[in-house]
Amino acid sequence: MAKHAFVFPGQGAQFSGMGKNLYEAHSSVKELFEQANDILGFRISDTMFAGTDEALKQTNITQPAIFIHSVAVFKTIEGAKPDMVAGHSLGEFSALVANGVLAFDKALELVSIRAKAMQKACELNPSTMAAVLSLADEKVEEICAAIQAETGEVVVAANYNCPGQLVISGSIKAIDLACIRMKEAGAKRALVLPVGGAFHSPLMAPAKEELAAAIEAAVFNLPSCPVYQNTVAKGVSDPSEIKQNLINQLTGAVKWTQCVQAMVADGATEFTECGPGKVLQGLVGKIAGATVTTNGFS
Repeated sequence: MAKHAFVFPGQGAQFSGMGKNLYEAHSSVKELFEQANDILGFRISDTMFAGTDEALKQTNITQPAIFIHSVAVFKTIEGAKPDMVAGHSLGEFSALVANGVLAFDKALELVSIRAKAMQKACELNPSTMAAVLSLADEKVEEICAAIQAETGEVVVAANYNCPGQLVISGSIKAIDLACIRMKEAGAKRALVLPVGGAFHSPLMAPAKEELAAAIEAAVFNLPSCPVYQNTVAKGVSDPSEIKQNLINQLTGAVKWTQCVQAMVADGATEFTECGPGKVLQGLVGKIAGATVTTNGFS
């Protein structure tokens, strides 16, 4: 039977003005935004609607902003009834609201804790990420492992975005060396990204401890449909397992390619992206090709 998957973007999808049209058009969205402002203790809506790109790039703003916007979009889609959900990194929290595992207010609190903890971890260990294009995943992994063995520095495969597009994460020294070696090995590009730290790598361990305590204490409900989680790339319905995977995600890789492949194997024929931008529609198209239809709401 054909199944409808709903997917939610992560950090990097933000833009100035995000959510403003929804806020003005739907009283329910206005309530959601005002509730978010109260929970966070500042008017994040003001920054979302009129903030500079620089202001929106701060992790403690970016993550709640994308989460709020994605949930708002989902809630305005009439008759939205996912058969499966998934989110890219941060987007996993939006996915867990969509399938009823987390209430909006509790999820926003966790997203805010996650963002602040990641910001702190970034300040502890100056680190970065780089995009590697047109090189086999296995070759990228091999080069990262060799650099770690040689130098003792951290560098790992962090985001499997789609075939031929992998993001690596680690210390600045290791990433710089990896970019040189990736190009030597035939990568079309190996480009350091404008991010504040080594997300989805062991360097996020300090943030993981802080987030784990908050997640363990939170109530996770039974889902209305499975969530395909980044770290395991399969559908999960057990709340305690969902919690553990969400904690592991901070230091583990985002297996987006594998998640989409698993959803397609389990019957997904339509993917709807909820949130700012169209990044995931593009990735899903590259992973699944003409076998699925993609659309988006932002």
